[in-house]
This record gives sequence, C-alpha cells and structure tokens, in this order.
Amino acid sequence: MAFKKDTVAGTMIFIISLSLVCSFMITGTVEILKERKLVKKRDEVQQFVLRVANVDISAGDFRELFAERVTPKLVNLESGDYVAQENLLDFDERMAAINPETSSKPKKDTAKIKTRADNIRIFEVRDESGELSSVVMPIYGKGLWSMIYGYLAVKPDLNTVENIIFYEHGETPGIADFVTDSEWTDLWKGKQLFDEKGKISIKVVKGGAKEGDIHGVDGVSGATRTGVGIQRAVEFWFGVEGYQTFLKQFAATEAK
Repeated sequence: MAFKKDTVAGTMIFIISLSLVCSFMITGTVEILKERKLVKKRDEVQQFVLRVANVDISAGDFRELFAERVTPKLVNLESGDYVAQENLLDFDERMAAINPETSSKPKKDTAKIKTRADNIRIFEVRDESGELSSVVMPIYGKGLWSMIYGYLAVKPDLNTVENIIFYEHGETPGIADFVTDSEWTDLWKGKQLFDEKGKISIKVVKGGAKEGDIHGVDGVSGATRTGVGIQRAVEFWFGVEGYQTFLKQFAATEAK
C-alpha cells in the first residue's frame, strides 16, 4: 500500500519518525559531550598531579609522563587500606562526598566540608629511576566565601611539603588571587606538616612567619580568613579523619 503523507496517519508517521531521529541524534550528542567532559577532567587531574609533584610537563606528552611516573590508588580513610577500583582517573570524589552511601560526617569538621568521602584517591609519583619522589593527596576546605580545592604533595618522608596547588575557588577576586599564585604557594615548599611529636603543626601566619619557622607560611594581608581556611583544610586532611592512618601504614610498608 502506498504511503500517503497528506493523510492524518501519514502526518503522524512522519512526526513520530522525525521525533525518533531527533531523539537518537540528541542521545548521541549527549554521549559524545559526556565522553569529552570525562577526557577533559582526566587531563586536568593528570596535569595537576604532575605539576604539584614538580614534574616538568613542558617538554613532552603529559599523558605519557603520567602513565610512566604516577600510580593512582584508592584509599579507605578509616582503615588506611587500599581499595580495589577500576578506572581511577574517572573516580569522582565530589560525588562520593555527597552520596550518603559513600560518605561520612566528620566528627570535628574544622575544614567545614560537611561530609567527607570514605574512599579517596591518592597518587604515588616516582622519579625517572623508579624511586618514590612524592605522594600527592587532594585537599579542600571552606575559605571565606567558597570551597577551595587543591592538591598537596609530600616528599617520601611523608612530612616535608613538596608542593601545593589550588585549582578552584570562589574567593574575592583580586584579594584572594594569591591562592593560585605560585609566588605564594612556593612558600609551602620544604615546610614540615608535623612536629617532632607527630602533631599537625603547619600554619598560615598573619603578618608573616618568622625566619627559620619550618611550619609557618606567610599569610596575606586582607585575606586572613582565606588563609585560615586553607590552614584548617590542611590540618583536617592530614589529621585523624583525613590521611593520618593511611600515612602511618604507608610509612610502615615503605620501611620494609
């Protein structure tokens, strides 16, 4: 039977067919955009981790460098044990932190994060000879107006700061630009997170740290609350509800 497009039935068939074609096109576009977003996120993570570990990414393919030098691992913060997980570059800490099934409320929320993911990614970075050069861990906490997100790398002694970077915040423009300024973040390099008794002692000092202060980082005038927020974030993440249990187990493993 010939198809008559000018009839009601023909019009309905045409509309349904067009709708199906558009639906398939939209679905395909969404999947393409989703994959592009994932690729962009993976690339950003790899570059941030390499940068905070002081690996020069200007001379080659950062993806190859990451694959050669970095091992991502998922850690359970309560036990300090590694957790099996595929596709770790696609692991979403923020979603894990807001999902009631994969998160917990800190007993002492000094970083003002409200909830904390039970499992979180860390990155072991090795030098060209295969020796451990640093361990990179994500940190975040509330500044004056916003959540501040970054990474902190520690040297193999698990106490000395290799580097720190912040990649996202919504603090006051102009006043809080120091957060992403290497001139300020470089002040963290070589500082000690813990004192001789193992107590977290890193601090952002209003008015500037004294010469020789191995725990003090200069605060920035006019941005005291932002600096305090960063200090509290580091204190939280390297405290008992953060990486402390993992670091103790990691140190014991590396010492064998």
